[in-house]
Amino acid sequence: MKDIVFIAPFKNLADLAKQIIKTNGYDNVEVVVGNLAEGVTAAKEVVKSGASVIVSRGGTYTMIKNIVDIPVVELRMSSFDILRGFKNLLDYKGKICVTGYKNIIHGCEIIKELLNLDIVNVEIKNQKNAEKILKPYFDSGIRVFVGDTVCISVASKLNCKGYIIESGKESVIDAIRESRRILKGMRVEKEKTERFKTIMDFVHDGIMSIDDERRITIFNSMAENIFSISKEEVLGKKVNDVIDNTKLNEVLKSGNAQLGQIQSVKGAKIATNRVPVIVDNKIHGVVATFQDITKLQELEQDIRVKLQKKGFTAKYNFKDIIYKSDKMRDCIKKAKIYSKYSSPILILGKSGTGKELFAQSIHNSSDRSSAPFVAINCAAIPKDLVESELFGYAEGAFTSAVKGGKAGVFELAHRGTIFLDEIGEMPIGVQTRLLRVIQEKQVMRIGDDKLIPIDVRIIAATNKDLNKMVNEGKFREDLYYRINILTLLVPSLNDRNEDIIQLSRFFIDKYAMRYNKKIQRISVEAKDYLENHYLNAILLHIETQNLFCCLYLRKNNWHNNCCNYICKHYTIKEEYLC
Repeated sequence: MKDIVFIAPFKNLADLAKQIIKTNGYDNVEVVVGNLAEGVTAAKEVVKSGASVIVSRGGTYTMIKNIVDIPVVELRMSSFDILRGFKNLLDYKGKICVTGYKNIIHGCEIIKELLNLDIVNVEIKNQKNAEKILKPYFDSGIRVFVGDTVCISVASKLNCKGYIIESGKESVIDAIRESRRILKGMRVEKEKTERFKTIMDFVHDGIMSIDDERRITIFNSMAENIFSISKEEVLGKKVNDVIDNTKLNEVLKSGNAQLGQIQSVKGAKIATNRVPVIVDNKIHGVVATFQDITKLQELEQDIRVKLQKKGFTAKYNFKDIIYKSDKMRDCIKKAKIYSKYSSPILILGKSGTGKELFAQSIHNSSDRSSAPFVAINCAAIPKDLVESELFGYAEGAFTSAVKGGKAGVFELAHRGTIFLDEIGEMPIGVQTRLLRVIQEKQVMRIGDDKLIPIDVRIIAATNKDLNKMVNEGKFREDLYYRINILTLLVPSLNDRNEDIIQLSRFFIDKYAMRYNKKIQRISVEAKDYLENHYLNAILLHIETQNLFCCLYLRKNNWHNNCCNYICKHYTIKEEYLC
């Protein structure tokens, strides 16, 4: 069945419609003959077969539009059509009865004046009563009837002359064009509706709306899951009849939104927002969104577990940094400011000053904290593998490439942070590719031809003088300025002596717990040695068990052990220390 069906009350009109359809290439229009009741039966059949729009005229149109739920276009009578109905009666001197459904006889009054004919208009509202209504006019001497098929049928029974008002070519074309416009509009609206429905059903929130009569108009699939009710059970019904303890009525009455409300539904915790729909300062309904907090928490926990298994999380925060000095306080303050921006950060500092601790803290303090934190030590990876680790590789890129290829750390860190430790050790050739990735925000795996968009915040760290390396040609100048948008210098322990005792207590507590030792305090003598500038090197290795034990020996023995330790590891002459 075609989209548009033209139901013609009589054969001549059907033939005309077919000719017009063929001439104009209206391939989606089909013609069916059916007058009045027959036309209604035909309309029901074509609707079942999938027709979208029906075109008809006169009484047939009037009857069809009342029994189908698809658009019905009326083939209207033009002035020319009406005039053609009287072409054989221009010289007729008797009374003429113009009869039929209202849409047929409408406009015939003007004919009386234009053609100076004696005309009486008789409206037929029901086909069954047509003969009964027209019989008195026949009895009064009228022998000529003009109108639609109802008129012709009655005139034939009364042995009178009947002239049908036929539809002309122009009227048929106009009706078909209108039906095609309606069909196009229906398809556009259907597409919008389906798109809207798809969006509604695939969002993570449950959505429900009611109109100003409290009847439910929208109930998406997530709402079905949350309330354990199908949309067929609730659509069109009053919300308080199908949803227990609903507060949508309150919002409809007050017009005040209710945001972030927590409610229990079927044993689950639901976060709810209820907002009134206001048009021209009048409340026309309420829209509510529901989010299952229980499932959201489970999903978040699942994601965290997966990331933790892969090691793509940052576990330290600024509160984990142990300090007392103003220099470290200022450094942390600056780092917190930097964390609010997505610009690259270069962290400078000597080995052991806690550069990765700052990198993780910056990540956890940023709006990327829920995304991956991926750290890579450029000095710890063989130079021939750095490129594949950073950018990944496609299947078959080289002999040992795994099946399906491998994602690089930039892909793994998408939406999050990548920490490039010891970036000064990165090979000059890889630096070129890194620069392009930073500039283009796209990465291409080795052996592949596809560009993958990435959104990554870069934090780099080094204990080397990159500026000097640039001058020596060992580090690309353009890359240096790309990663050095924000600079953070972590002060060494030599510059913050007041942090030594704080750190000492931390490590003593840490290892006392690990080795099940009960240590109450640090001796005065031990504090003196720890706070001596020459002994700052000790703190760098304070986590070693040997030094931990040395801290609690007698003064002389401890002093000798320290001297031996420093001389052994730092090649300092013993007389300078002892």
